[in-house]
Amino acid sequence: MGFIVYSQKAHHYFCIMQQQGPIGVFDSGYGGLTVLKEIVSRLPEYDYLYLGDNARSPYGTRSYETVYQYTLQCVNWFFDQGCSLVILACNTASAKALRTIQQNDLPKIAPGKRVLGVIRPTAEVIGSYSETKEVGVLATNGTVLSESYPMEIGKFFPDVKVHQEACPMWVPLVENNEHLGHGADYFVKENLEELFEKGENIDVVLLGCTHYPLLKDKIEEYLPVGVKLISQGEIVANSLANYLVRHPEIETRCARNGKRLFYTTDSTGDFDSHGFLFYGAPVHSTHVDLGKI
Repeated sequence: MGFIVYSQKAHHYFCIMQQQGPIGVFDSGYGGLTVLKEIVSRLPEYDYLYLGDNARSPYGTRSYETVYQYTLQCVNWFFDQGCSLVILACNTASAKALRTIQQNDLPKIAPGKRVLGVIRPTAEVIGSYSETKEVGVLATNGTVLSESYPMEIGKFFPDVKVHQEACPMWVPLVENNEHLGHGADYFVKENLEELFEKGENIDVVLLGCTHYPLLKDKIEEYLPVGVKLISQGEIVANSLANYLVRHPEIETRCARNGKRLFYTTDSTGDFDSHGFLFYGAPVHSTHVDLGKI
């Protein structure tokens, strides 16, 4: 009769495998799908769970407290689904809720889990694209008023001047499929003119909202010659890849089956039709009622 040998290392490995789950990607609506698209392209082997809080979007005009409460509720939903890592692919949530969740909530509710945003990884590199040391940021009212981009960019590039412009009409244009029409030209042209009145030496413009990449071609028509236009998706994807290498304790808890699941708090039909536009591939979502969690 053989002996059963207890291996602490094997037990630890088994526990890790038992705790594996998808990487959560959150946005107030559809826009985060543009970030997820780049993340999946960069890291296709992992499982991903996307949640769009479409029933309560947009977040951009809501108060700090409301955005925080909504975001925390969604983060808790991700944790309940087995996610050990959640990406806030929403600039407004990253600006208004991320810091409080990281510093106050995670130590109490899930000390072994992590929540990351899209502003910091962008701020870490955006200054390196500029030769004039003047950067423009196009974003929602909420993100602009939070001053998150000037503050975060200033930490990494103190010599870079950041000029912001709120573009409140751009998200409705995209979500109503009017972003390619002539009506979009008026608003894009107007907002860009106002941005460059604030800083005529701007040579890099950041799209500080995940909806805005769908307006990229239209924006480039009205940008001055030589100005670089930067989207966040690729930056965030590369930052996530680097994060997983540096944090094996989190990476080993991320499942690798290549699965993608999509959830929305609103109509699945609307989400799926819009989702294709943002994600670039068919999306089949499931409805979730956050009020019942």
